[in-house]
Amino acid sequence: MNNTPSPRLRIAVLGTGMMGLPMARRLAQAGHEVHVWNRTRAKAEPLSSDGAVVHDEAAEAVRGMDFVLSLLENGSVVAEVLFEQDVAQSMAAGSLFIDMASIQPAEAREHARRLHTLGLRHLDAPVSGGTLGAEAGSLAIMAGGDAADFTQALPLFAHLGRATLVGPHGAGQLAKLANQMIVGITIGAVAEALLLAERGGADPAKVREAIAGGFADSRILQVHGERMVRRDFAPRGRMAVQLKDMRNALATAQALGFEAPVTALFEQLYAHGVEQGLGDLDQSGLFVELARRNAMD
Repeated sequence: MNNTPSPRLRIAVLGTGMMGLPMARRLAQAGHEVHVWNRTRAKAEPLSSDGAVVHDEAAEAVRGMDFVLSLLENGSVVAEVLFEQDVAQSMAAGSLFIDMASIQPAEAREHARRLHTLGLRHLDAPVSGGTLGAEAGSLAIMAGGDAADFTQALPLFAHLGRATLVGPHGAGQLAKLANQMIVGITIGAVAEALLLAERGGADPAKVREAIAGGFADSRILQVHGERMVRRDFAPRGRMAVQLKDMRNALATAQALGFEAPVTALFEQLYAHGVEQGLGDLDQSGLFVELARRNAMD
């Protein structure tokens, strides 16, 4: 039995929103040296009670760190923080930037290229599992980059979930887009099916219970389906973010010369829901948009 203690890692976390905060908390509670920054400092302050150091500037948070984790909103924000707020210039030579946000694969490859010219390393490692997975340390982590960098990051990833190297730079984001396509489309299928059952006079909660365990069962049916039945649309992953991911998938498909008609249809449905003021609802809030279309709201 190996009783050697795990090394204490030096980690900066940029972005402590719905996902970043519980992930940073797990790393701090595991005994690592964690420095955090968020554009709105108040959202990072709760982590101080877990032993994390809260900074006013992103560049301050990354100085001397071995790993810099990004949980920022989108690719343009990542580029701004990295290259316009002096984060890349402030990172220690040879340190590893791990982008765990969901951005376009082309953006991830460009960030990797620019960091490499500065003597820094890069992994794109977006996650799936929502806030529940972030809190439990059970996220699916999809990594793109060099195998040696992935291996170095494994002790960090072990606190957050299960990590898989899926290919070179940008491949992690491709895997996340595939994940989000499946999630967004399946949420729509579950919502439409449960609403049809309700319109026809069946109890949607019992319908969900009846089909569990069959070929139609899924994590989406279990988790998001329950939210639909309970009309609980408090945000764990917001509709607006799901729309961003669908649009990133379509932009990537277009760049690859790939036709994605199913994703295009659901992008329109999510977009209309966001236009109707549903953007801050949970992803399962697509149920509300479909109910509205059928005068069931």
